[in-house]
Amino acid sequence: VIFNLDPLWADPAIDFIGIDNYMPVSDWRDGDDHADAVWGSVYNLDYLKANFAGGEGFDWYYHAPEAEEIQLRTSITDGAYDEPWVFRYKDLVSWWSNTHHNRPGGVRDAAPTGWVPGSKPIWFTEIGCAAIDKGTNQPNKFLDPKSSESALPKYSSGARDDLLQMQFLRAVFEYWADPANNPEATLYAGQMVDPSRAFLWAWDARPYPFFPGNTELWSDGGNYARGHWLNGRVGARALGSVVAEICESAGVTTVDTSKLYGSVKGYSTSGGETARSTLQPLMLAYGFDAVEREGQLVFKNRNGREDQTLGEANLVLGSEDAPTISTTRAPEAEVSGRVRLTFVEADGDYETRAVEAGFPDDAATSVSQSEMPLVLTQAEGMRIVERWLAETRIARDQVQLDLPPSAYGLGAGDVIELNEEGAVGAFRIDRVEQGASQTIEAVRVESGTYVPSDATEAEVSPRVFVPALPVEAVFLDLPLITGNEADHAPAVAATASPWPGDVAVYRSATGNDFELDTLLTRPAAIGVTESVLPAATAGRFDRGAALRLRLTDTLQSVSEDQLLAGANRAAIAMPGSDDWEVFQFQTATLVAEDLWDLSLRLRGQVGTDHLASADWPAGAVFVLLDGALADTSIAPSQRGLSQTWRIGAASRPVTDASFTETSRAFEGVGLRPYAPVHLRAATDGAGGVHTAWIRRTRIDGDTWAGLDVPLGEASELYILRIVEAGAIRREATVTTPAFTYTAAQRTEDGVGATFDIEVAQVSDRFGPGPFRRITWND
Repeated sequence: VIFNLDPLWADPAIDFIGIDNYMPVSDWRDGDDHADAVWGSVYNLDYLKANFAGGEGFDWYYHAPEAEEIQLRTSITDGAYDEPWVFRYKDLVSWWSNTHHNRPGGVRDAAPTGWVPGSKPIWFTEIGCAAIDKGTNQPNKFLDPKSSESALPKYSSGARDDLLQMQFLRAVFEYWADPANNPEATLYAGQMVDPSRAFLWAWDARPYPFFPGNTELWSDGGNYARGHWLNGRVGARALGSVVAEICESAGVTTVDTSKLYGSVKGYSTSGGETARSTLQPLMLAYGFDAVEREGQLVFKNRNGREDQTLGEANLVLGSEDAPTISTTRAPEAEVSGRVRLTFVEADGDYETRAVEAGFPDDAATSVSQSEMPLVLTQAEGMRIVERWLAETRIARDQVQLDLPPSAYGLGAGDVIELNEEGAVGAFRIDRVEQGASQTIEAVRVESGTYVPSDATEAEVSPRVFVPALPVEAVFLDLPLITGNEADHAPAVAATASPWPGDVAVYRSATGNDFELDTLLTRPAAIGVTESVLPAATAGRFDRGAALRLRLTDTLQSVSEDQLLAGANRAAIAMPGSDDWEVFQFQTATLVAEDLWDLSLRLRGQVGTDHLASADWPAGAVFVLLDGALADTSIAPSQRGLSQTWRIGAASRPVTDASFTETSRAFEGVGLRPYAPVHLRAATDGAGGVHTAWIRRTRIDGDTWAGLDVPLGEASELYILRIVEAGAIRREATVTTPAFTYTAAQRTEDGVGATFDIEVAQVSDRFGPGPFRRITWND
């Protein structure tokens, strides 16, 4: 006792007695020979509950560290006044129910203190246990490298143990909910301990799983795995309750799961499975058996500890008055030396993960693979495959023997200890055949197989939250570039900061009933020019002033060979326009943050040379033509028809407010013929003008095979115009790349000495392409 607080408890202004309750509720050690091993498991709820008003701090204490090492326990007594509860810090009932007497100098005062027995409720202002091996030995201990109080609980391995934290909390509330442990008050309404005022340590206001995952923001995220935090853990179910629920759904109610221990963070079933097929993944993962005992289905974890030792006197003798024991060993080739488990990862985005374990001396390349719809940490998954691996190697040794009727109490799942020739060690009974005697088949087991390994918990970083923000989309009605594009459909690109993951592009002909058109899986490099791009001649290097560009993405310079092979291809147009010039640049220089200079350009590529003949002013839109673009999927019949488009994060519905909407119609520039080249005119000697040109093709124009490039259209057709002072004086269609404007036609049209001749190739699907012009002057 450090302070005598009894005068405070007598004060009517004091409403309750507050206790930060981190009293030990176990004294567990590794192995099977410690003082509490009789309870079977540290997870045994009866064991934990027995230590709330029992065990250390109630029945006994350790008088020295040396005594603690060998579990030499000294009883707590009070020989002078027979009030041992004075020294039992766990004996809340006696403390609360009795009058208190000070003992100055060890002598008990005759007069009591002002404490009135049973007058104040007890609140647990803090109660909790770390999710760590043997945390119940010292629930107040925690790990934090930055704290001087950081320490493991007594005899703890330091491994994460969510189940022990769960069992501790179950024991707390089950124990104090029992009226036999928690008496009713007579001086106030309620019980001695008010369970509704038990404040669990620790609920954290930070959102799970971003805490503990975001260690860049919160430096204590690394302490979570083995700490007191309940975030992300209280949603788990006790394995026994999951198994009992599965059995109940199948109509089996006579089950015993009291010795089944495990923490199930998540388990998915598709529905329609039998109870057996639903239980099997759990049995494999958690290592437990289902056995029948006296009409009851009993589930219990495998632990490899023997239930009974059998000697020669316990066995049925054979014809030579010796026990009949046959042993076999499975061939090495039948034992997998490497196993892999696929599962759903906890503490993050619940993504699929895999772990693998193998024997270092195993030369086999085959892997035994299993996939389970379980939510596990990576360390839990690793412990499962390591146990599987060890079990398969050890279980190669099998034994068959006969037991007398007196041993009918032994059944499947029990472990027997043998010390007979050829059969030494522990064996788990897997099959029993009863007749005049009992024939059993068993496989060798070792208790160490079921001791969890000290697999390191990996830090899991959840996916960064991306808010639902609008994306900036650009539609590009482009000519064919590689030839693999849809020639009638535009492409679409999008950018956003931050990028929300996949971006969905929806389309509707009416503005209702949107259907998914395409998905954009990564952001495009979209920028805005901050300088003029002067007119230039197509087909030659543009060595003019650099084009200044505002762009948040990264660009790269390329070699001349890479440039001529198609690298650094981009498109430029004014906002809202569909007249995109395609050009290339060899050098990209970062001159300031998000500010680039593009120089040594090739202009007017893939038939857009007619757009390179005029300046592009500042404020033009720039799009890098790389794999970030996607073709839309409009039908050829929808070309030229206005469509309503909605673009936004694919994770959101099309009706979400973050989606942007636009109505657009597209010509299908991929169908547009190129402008003819080498347009020339000469007098025909009779006052007329003879004009000739060379056609180009939009399809396979780079091939050197054949006598000419492919036509690329259904038929060869051109429109020729005679234009004077901006007015069309004559328009003709021709099927060959030549036309003679006769003297008679000139007279008929009233054309003077100077006029323009314009020629465009015609597509049966698109119409005329860009016109090429030449001026004639007599």
